Amino acid sequence: MSDRSVFPFSAVVGSDDMALALVLTTVSPEVGGVLVRGEKGTAKSTMVRGLAAVMPEQAVVAGCRFGCEPDAADPGCPDGPHPGDVAAAYRPARLVELPVGATDDRVVGSLDLKAALGSGVTAYEPGLLAAANRGILYVDEVNLLHDHLVDLLLDAAAMGRNTVERDGVSVSHAARIVLVGTMNPEEGELRPQLLDRFGLTVEVAAPREPALRSEVVRRRLAFDAAPAAFAERFAADQEAVRARIADARSRVGAVELPDRMLTKIAEVCAAFEVDGLRADIVTARAAIAHAAWVGRDRVSRADVRAAARLALPHRRRRNPFDAPGLDEDLLDRILGDEPDPDPDPDTTPDERDQSSDPSDAGGSGETGDGRSEQARPPSEQPSGEGSTHERDPEPARADTHEPAEPPVEPGQQPEGGDEADRTQQHPAGVGTIASGTPFRARVLTAKGLGHGEAGRRSRAVTTAGSAIGSTAADTGRVHLPATLRAAAPHQHARGRSGRVLLEPADLRRTVTEGRESNLILLCVDASGSMAARKRMESVKTAVLSLLLDAYQRRDKVGLVTFRGDGAHLVLPPTGSIDVAARRLDDLPHGGRTPLAEGLLVAHETLRLERIRDPRRRPLLVVVTDGRATAGAHPLERAGVMADHLAHEGVASVVIDCESGRFRLGLAARLAARLGAEHLPVDEVAASTIVEASRARTAASIRETASGVRRVA
Repeated sequence: MSDRSVFPFSAVVGSDDMALALVLTTVSPEVGGVLVRGEKGTAKSTMVRGLAAVMPEQAVVAGCRFGCEPDAADPGCPDGPHPGDVAAAYRPARLVELPVGATDDRVVGSLDLKAALGSGVTAYEPGLLAAANRGILYVDEVNLLHDHLVDLLLDAAAMGRNTVERDGVSVSHAARIVLVGTMNPEEGELRPQLLDRFGLTVEVAAPREPALRSEVVRRRLAFDAAPAAFAERFAADQEAVRARIADARSRVGAVELPDRMLTKIAEVCAAFEVDGLRADIVTARAAIAHAAWVGRDRVSRADVRAAARLALPHRRRRNPFDAPGLDEDLLDRILGDEPDPDPDPDTTPDERDQSSDPSDAGGSGETGDGRSEQARPPSEQPSGEGSTHERDPEPARADTHEPAEPPVEPGQQPEGGDEADRTQQHPAGVGTIASGTPFRARVLTAKGLGHGEAGRRSRAVTTAGSAIGSTAADTGRVHLPATLRAAAPHQHARGRSGRVLLEPADLRRTVTEGRESNLILLCVDASGSMAARKRMESVKTAVLSLLLDAYQRRDKVGLVTFRGDGAHLVLPPTGSIDVAARRLDDLPHGGRTPLAEGLLVAHETLRLERIRDPRRRPLLVVVTDGRATAGAHPLERAGVMADHLAHEGVASVVIDCESGRFRLGLAARLAARLGAEHLPVDEVAASTIVEASRARTAASIRETASGVRRVA
């Protein structure tokens, strides 16, 4: 019996690719799960939650907390061993939701405190990975998941098992999960390691056709007004999709993958320059699942095409700032258009032309909003070709054949051409200069010990890391030695006889020190003094490198620029680093230098962000040559704002862009008043520090050797 409070999967329309991807990973869990990327309000979560209702029931070992399969029970199951003639029970398919704020002990399981404190025994309490075994683990806003939880999911997805060694518990159990995640790219990207663990990915967007949008609203209103009646209306469609999934599951093992099609898969993956061989394997599995779904016994070119469109886009990205997507024209050229040899003799031409849309069984995919294929006019019927590349704002860089420009070393001006050749002129003498190739940046950190969310930048007390003490707080990992020490003085009064008697008041939690993520607020000087000395390209390259470092360390970033008569918050604090990179590339320059206004806007931005996210420590990075030329008494006003930021304890770094033979040292003075680290722009690169250290070491060795020769 399906849950009438969940929007029916078959009532959702407008996201055919998403529906197909979810169905394929349901037909063949070995495909590896689905990542759904899309703007807010496109019913990503609605469709995923509706999937569980159309999945066939599961046979499990009766009483097993880990959902072991009766015919192939896990020999290492903590609730086992299970005999061969064990009784079987049936349960609905599992879709377990993992909240982004979950603790690691809730995910992997932990010590059963009730058993430990009540009976004095060490017992294991299963977590969400155990509940999701042989089912779907769904993470909404997966890109916001804390790094320590991502590490746990990576281990489980790679090994198919969950191993717990903590709090006196040593347990290993099966965790064969299908990972499904949804995300809004505007809120930040996903770690590459976790991104690669998703078998398929799909981009969704709200429909633009008024007729389809009105049908979406109509269905949503009807469901909200009478959920039970709406679900009953689509009960037959739901049952048809469920039966078709069950039939495809029974057929998938018998689907043949001809060598010719396997070679085509390899050609496609090689042409798109994907990393490793996981893409080939996933594409092959998805093609087999697609063939089973549409009723074929042999993989055809259409199956390979459908699988490649879903399995390759997220694996062909070359760096965090490249746009996702797939060149479908290139895909068609590789696959060719000649007919498949030896079509399945048992399949009619009409069946071979059958659409791969899951709505063929009476349902459809939803944008959150839904209209069945029967409700669409003929002009809106899907062609089965997909249009992911048509929604991409720009072609993917990996598909271009233009030669890359040589990397720009920080602090140096690229050779060739004058400033006007590299500058796109705007009205009133304002221009833009593109940035060079980013490099590995020096790690900038906030001083002291914070208490923010787990990340990879500054030292902090976090939920994951090295144990540095204990506390009587109500949440966190149990600190057994501290708990026993707290209970020891009371054992005589409690009448101890043999075992330690514990009470809830004795419980102590572990305090761990690790790394936190920060808010990196970039305050960039875009005035004429930066461009006059041909430094803007090097400055943009350094800032882009800092953005890349922030992406890798899971920070939020904001961008303030100042030029002319004022300053602007170009990018409010966000986790979407690629948006910051695009804003930086289009950044105009020219005019006077309102340094005080730039610091003022930065101060106001930090004040508001402190209210929204008080635990996240900011790191202000001011990129300037220190000049101030706008308004009355510009240097004095800039100094007052710097003093104010220093008084509030804002951690800062000043990247000094001044160059040339004669230097005023204004950026160094600004750093002193901010209480900030002063860093010349040519020292932003991590390699610069290494090279300087090597040079000093080599000079020391030469000096020592020279002294030895003189003595000799």
